[in-house]
Amino acid sequence: MKWDKIITTEQEYEKALKRLSTIFDTNPDSPEGMEAELLVTLIDKYEKEHYPIALPEPIIAIKEAMEMKGLKDKDLIPAIGSKTTVSLVLNRKRALTIDMIRNFHELLGLPVQVLIQPYELNRKQDMVK
Repeated sequence: MKWDKIITTEQEYEKALKRLSTIFDTNPDSPEGMEAELLVTLIDKYEKEHYPIALPEPIIAIKEAMEMKGLKDKDLIPAIGSKTTVSLVLNRKRALTIDMIRNFHELLGLPVQVLIQPYELNRKQDMVK
């Protein structure tokens, strides 16, 4: 198949994947290497339109970033303000503020698009007996 247009059908997508798997490891400066680069671009565009990946939920993203960076809850105090607030945010009892979002973006390197998403809070009060 000649790759002179964007991929628009599942059949074209499957053919592109098959062809790419055949020429993937070729020399980048060869005709097949340039074809592979074009196919990667076309496949990526098709996948973004037809198989979008949802952004992670903000608190999950924060916890995963903390784990990857080896951070503990106390390491978030500069971004949030206090140990209590860190606990409330991570346990979904308090929502992220704009300042927290900015601080998490800088501290953890998380995209703002992830942090500004709405998420469900745990508003249930612990029952005291």
